[in-house]
Formats: sequence, structure tokens, C-alpha cells
Amino acid sequence: MASSAACRNGAPRGGGGGARSLAGGNLRSSSYKSRPSQLPGSTLRRSSTGSFAAAGDDGVPGRVRVAVRLRPRNAEEMVADADFADCVEVQPELKRLKLRKNNWDSDTYEFDEVLTEFASQKRVYEVVAKPVVESVLDGYNGTVMAYGQTGTGKTFTVGHLGDGDTASRGIMVRAMEDILADVAPETDSVSVSYLQLYMEAIQDLLDPTNDNISIVEDPKTGDVSLPGATLLEIRDQQSFVELLSIGEAHRIAANTKLNTESSRSHAILMVHVKRSVVSQDDTLSIENGNSSHFVKPLRPLIRKSKLVLVDLAGSERVHKSGSEGHMLEEAKSINLSLSALGKCINALAENCAHVPVRDSKLTRLLKDSFGGTARTSLIVTIGPSPRHRGETASTIQFGQRAMKVENMLKIKEEFDYKSLSRKLEIQVDKLIAENERQQKAYEYELERMNQEAQNRIAEVERNFAEALEKERLKCQMEYMESVKKLEEKMLTNQRKHGSDGIIRNGCNGEDQVVSVSDEVAEVRKLLQNETQRRKASEEEVNKLNTRMGQLMQSEAGGDGEILRIHQLLEVETQKKKKLEEEVMILKSQLLQLSYEADQSRRYMERVGSGNGLNGTDSPSVNNGEKAPVGTLFEQVGLHQILSYLESEDANVQIHAVKVLANLAAEEANQEKIVEAGGLTSLLMLLRKFEDETVRRVAAGAIANLAMNETNQELIMTQGGITLLTMTAADAEDPQTLRMVAGAIANLCGNDKLQMKLKSEGGIKALLGMVRCGHADVLSQVARGIANFAKCESRAATQGTKNGRSLLIDDGALPWIVQNANNEAAPIRRHIELALCHLAQHEVNAKEMISGGALWELVRISHDCSREDIRSLARRTLNSSPTFRSEMRRLRID
Repeated sequence: MASSAACRNGAPRGGGGGARSLAGGNLRSSSYKSRPSQLPGSTLRRSSTGSFAAAGDDGVPGRVRVAVRLRPRNAEEMVADADFADCVEVQPELKRLKLRKNNWDSDTYEFDEVLTEFASQKRVYEVVAKPVVESVLDGYNGTVMAYGQTGTGKTFTVGHLGDGDTASRGIMVRAMEDILADVAPETDSVSVSYLQLYMEAIQDLLDPTNDNISIVEDPKTGDVSLPGATLLEIRDQQSFVELLSIGEAHRIAANTKLNTESSRSHAILMVHVKRSVVSQDDTLSIENGNSSHFVKPLRPLIRKSKLVLVDLAGSERVHKSGSEGHMLEEAKSINLSLSALGKCINALAENCAHVPVRDSKLTRLLKDSFGGTARTSLIVTIGPSPRHRGETASTIQFGQRAMKVENMLKIKEEFDYKSLSRKLEIQVDKLIAENERQQKAYEYELERMNQEAQNRIAEVERNFAEALEKERLKCQMEYMESVKKLEEKMLTNQRKHGSDGIIRNGCNGEDQVVSVSDEVAEVRKLLQNETQRRKASEEEVNKLNTRMGQLMQSEAGGDGEILRIHQLLEVETQKKKKLEEEVMILKSQLLQLSYEADQSRRYMERVGSGNGLNGTDSPSVNNGEKAPVGTLFEQVGLHQILSYLESEDANVQIHAVKVLANLAAEEANQEKIVEAGGLTSLLMLLRKFEDETVRRVAAGAIANLAMNETNQELIMTQGGITLLTMTAADAEDPQTLRMVAGAIANLCGNDKLQMKLKSEGGIKALLGMVRCGHADVLSQVARGIANFAKCESRAATQGTKNGRSLLIDDGALPWIVQNANNEAAPIRRHIELALCHLAQHEVNAKEMISGGALWELVRISHDCSREDIRSLARRTLNSSPTFRSEMRRLRID
């Protein structure tokens, strides 16, 4: 038989037609239905030799695939049927078989695969089960089931352990080998349950004491589960084979005329596979002077799939099997469950509106396998003996009907919040540790360079002082020696002159004058020499001064080095600030994901318990757990968050303003935000930013702060209404307009700001935003008008306001009348309240009558869904003389 590549996930390989069934029932030997042509397909990651999922493809991805396996004659049949030919003739190359009626007539049937009596266990596994196992590893549910008369080899095909001969291993053992070889032990898990359905009772083969397991069906998804069954995780093939041995020892079997070890129960092996996969995502580049990469976290997913391997008990006829007593009751139970399965297959094959899956526990367990979301393969086993031709024909008919059943394949994926949270925590810790290491390295390098510069300066100063001191001492010594020589010379001359006067007492005055002149000349010569030495000393001092200047220049060069170091430190400080901003982004993402995961977990718990949302459940975090934004507020600090609003990175600014908006939503944080300058920062963002996201979130934060009366006056004082008006005129995004309208609507509820709102264009800005047409924006506009009208009504009642309504002056009345009967309930309710409040001031009555508001008031007094608004409208109409007169004129009751 030619080999062909397996088709993963049940995708069609060929270009066959869209026919639902592969064969059209019984065909005469002289005329049979031809198979659709096959087209070559692409080979995927895993392939199966001779896979009937590919070779027998008919363009229907989820159709149940059916193979038929012929058992060879046993010893009894060789003796009893020696004179008779086999009733079955197989043609594997054409994927069909003939069932003989007599010597000259036969019925021909076509299957996805036909396996002869010589087919090996490996061949059977690769053809029947391996494509299903591959689909399970890709995330789909799968079922492999053996059906046939007792004694035709179902248990050998599916559950044989192959202890003495590895080549005889069945589908269960080979399927687990492929699963364990493909999964990753670090991230994936495989667990099994082994059950038997005996006398309509589900029993645990791994725990015989658990002999009555109930079936639980999810009311929403319809998935069937057995929470009471033993579920054991499998790490290696040896432990799995041991579990199968234990289960087989507990399975009920008996000796009948047709089979010495006839299974008296349906064996069901459930293999649960959980695999972790990662979705593709982009990489974010951040420029920090040096280009670095900040990797955005990937999205981990968990795929959960289930492989169900079913070894059905054999159908039998009592007069042939010889069952009696308790074995007779077992046979009845087996035949009833197989009959219920056949009815379900018939109903699905004929597209009946009702499928009787609840007639038997077997059909309930196999609900997903036939007509569900699993990929299903069925192997029907038959024998060659003509004595059992009726049973063989019934088995073949069952397989033919099963081929008409179509399933809708579906992958079950769940977002792995815990894995992503762990990865983000690890990434944050690594960034923090790297930041600390770099900070320590920078501080150490700065300290070393400062110390080195100080040592060099001290050494230069010390060398200069020593050289200057040596030169000074040298000059001083030379000067002292010169003076000493002069004194000795003078003493010598004096002694000489004194002796000459005694000896030469008679010399004349001319000789004395000559002697004195010579002495004066010698002294002058000595003075000249001393002067030259002094000049030489001065020159040496000048040289020292020059050298000192050079040393001072060298010191100035050291200052330049220190300046360069300071510049490097400023660059590193900027890098540190960038890292802190990245850490802040990661923390906010981590806390947001943790918050979403916690909300999802709480929602699933509520749905699982069947309670739904009640008065005590809310999206907020309780039970002593702090909200993620509050936790970020404590960890980072309000002033740090406000500083991020001035960051050069747009992503950091967006995250910071979002955090500030979430903080402003809690009344306890509003006073701290205003005191720290948060309101001023938000108004600055609204003034200078053109980014739509920043403006939207900043307007939302201002709207949160505007719920407090003190903050409302601060917003007006700092020009907030002008900024909101400008934003309302420029913005086109509905969400931005909704935030701006919400902020102005909150300000409209303050009695002290009425004139300020009108003079700065607040009312006209509110009316201008109706151009958007978005229901949420219109609801905020209606709320603002209702708040404004209520404040005016209260002021008129207290006598502090006279004259016509400012809303009417700014042209709001036509829009109010037009939307008084709006389809959206929130808009209609606010407009109805606004009309009632405007009508309470008598001076507005004439304008309202001419504008058509009277008819809307009458409608509200009769048809409004809220009793309080109906009563308010009736009181207003009855208390106004102008309205009563007009109603009498128009004859309105």
C-alpha cells in the first residue's frame, strides 16, 4: 500500500467533494460507488505511514474515520469451517471488502482503510490511532474506539500490553509512547484515568473501591467530566504500563463459547494532555543614547486536550455464546448499551433533530466523540467465519453509518495568567538588580576617580612647596655666606690699616688716600658680584614661578577631567531614570495583569458555584487585599508618579496619567493629589498635549476630581473650564468627548459656578459635543444639562435668581425638546428631569411653550416610566398659571 503523509488537525488533503458520507451503504459486486480522486497535500511536522486520515480524505475535516480489521481463523474455525470458504473477501489496495451472501452474490463495502488478517499492530496503530494522537498533541480532543462481535480481537487491538512481544503492543501503549516523546516535562503534563462501564455503573480500574462514579455535565459548554475518577500524572512509559496492568487485572472477563476471555465491560482510558504554548508578539525599541531593546512580554497560552481510548465489550447472541444466569444479565447490559450507541450513530448519520445520548452512560461518555468537537477514529473488527455472517454484517453496517457522522473540531486554549505574572516578576527583579549593580559600579568609579584626582593635586602641591623651600634656603645660605665674607674682609682691612698707622707713622697723606681708594674699588667689585648673584637668584625664582604655573595648568587639566566625569555621571543618571521608568511600566503591567487574573479567578469561582454576581460581589478587590493602583501608589509614591508626567517618553507619560486617573477615582486620594499639584499637572497636560490618549485619560482624571465641590472651585480658578471647552472643540474621539462632557457635567452641579460656566462657554461646549452622536457622550451632555437646570431651579426657589434660564439663553431648549423622548433610557431620564426643573421657574414658561416643551411635559406627566418624574411634571404643570392657561386654550386635560 502506498505511503501518504498524515493530515494534521483533520485538515483535508485532497480536493474531494463536500459529500457527508464516504460510502452510500450496500453496493452490489457488479456495480459499486467509486472513491473521490486524491490530490497531493503538504507534509506537516508529524507524518504517519499509510494514514487513512489522509488517504481516505473526502473534504470533510471532522468526519469520523472508520477502518475494518479482519481476524484470522482460529483453531476452532479451522476445524468447523474447513469445508466452507470465508464469508469475507478483503481488497486492501481498493480499501473495500466483499461480504458473500452465497457463491454467486456478495455485497461490497468501502471504508477509509481495510486491514487484512496479516496486518501488524504497528500498521494498525499508524493507520487508525496515530493521526488522532497527533491532533491531541496539537490541542484537539480525540477518540479511538474498537467495535465488533465478541472474540474478533478488539482488546488485542486496543489494550494488549505486549509483555512478551513488543511488536504485539496495542494502541494504548503505542499512543502513550508518542505522547511522552512529544511533550516537554518542564512545561507540559500528562495524566490518565482508567475506567470500566459494567452493568451501567462506572467503576475505577485504578481504585476498585470507587465503583459508582457519577457523570457531571457542564450546563454551558455541555462538556462531560468524571470528577470522582482517579487521575494520575504520568512521567514515563514504564509507570503507565504498570497502571494498565493493574487496570486489566481489575477488569471483569468471563469464559463463553465464543471467547475464553470475553470482556464483560467497556474499558475506557482517558488521557489528559496540558501543553504550554507562546503567542507571537512584537519587540519594543527604546533609545537611551546607546540602543537597547526592551522586550514586551509574550502571551503564554495553555492548550488542554483529551484522548479517549475505548475498548467496547463485544456484542453477542445468547444462543451462540451460551450465557446464562449472571452472565446473561451482563450480556443484556452490553447489548443494551451498544444498541443505544447504534441509535445515536443512526440519528447523527440521518441528521435527526433529537439524538438519544441519555439512553445509556456509554453514549453520555462518548457525547463529544460522535457529533461533538473531538477527532474520532473507529476500528471495527470482524471474523471470517460464515457461521457468524449475520454478526459480521451488523458490524459492517455500524461502521458504514459511523462514517456519515461529522464532528466540529475545536482547540481549547486558555490564557496563562500565572505564567505571565511569574515571567514579569522575574523580569522586574532582573531590571532592579541590574539597576542596583550599575548604580554601585557608577558610585565606585566616581569615588575612585575623585580620589585619584585629589591624590594627584596633593602630590603636585607637595612637590612645588618642597622645590620652593629648597630654593629659598639655597638663596638664603648664599646670601649669608656673601655677607660673612664681606665682614671678614672688612675686619682684615681694618686690622691692616691699624698696623700700617703704627709702623708708618711718618707716611704722608697721599699714600693713605691711595690705600682707601683701592679698598673702595674692591668693595664695589664685591657688591657687583653680589648683585649678579641676586639677579641669578631672581631668575631662578622666575623659573620656579613658571614651573608653578605649569603645575597649576596641570591642576586645571585635572578639573577638566573631573568635569568630564560629572558629564558621564549625568548621562548615567539619565539612563538610570530610563530604567526606573521601564520598571514602573513593568510594575503597572504586572499589577494590572494580576488584577485581571484575580478578577477572572473570582468570576470563574462565582460562575462555578452558580451564584453569579450578588450584592456582596463587586469588581473591586476585598478581603484585605490592596488594589493594584493603590499598591503602585505606595511603592512608587505620588510625587514620583507626577514627575513621570513630564517624562520625554510618551509611553511613560501615558502610564503615569492612567495611574493618576485611577487614583483620582478614589475619594481618599483626591485631597493628596490636589495638594501635591496633581490637578495643575493634569490641566497642563490638557493644555499642551495633542496626543488623544493623554488628553482622554487626563480629562477622565479631571472628571473624577470634579466630583468634589472643593476641587470644582479649584478647577474653575485655574482655568479648567476654558481648557475643557477647547478640548471639546478640538477632539473627535467619542471616548475623549465622553470624559470632557463628564467633567463639565460634574461642574454644572455647583450653584456657585453657574455664571462662570456660561461666561467661559461651558454650556455651549456641552451642546457642541452632541455632534458626535455617540450614546455615551449624549448621556453625559444630558446629565450636565439636568444638573444645571436643577441648580437654577433651586436658586429660583430660594429667591437668589431672577430672569430667564441661562440654558435657554445659550440655545439649549431645542435640543432638550428634540431628545426628550430619546430611545436611550439614561438620556431620556436626564432630559425629562431638565424639562421639569426649567418649567418650575415661571419666567421660562413662554419660551418653553413656543419651543414645544409643553407637549413634552404633558407626555412626561402621563407616560414617564418613573413615578417621581411623572409626579414632578404634574405638580409643575398645575402650579404654573401660564401652563394652565395654555392647556385650557389647547383643551389638554
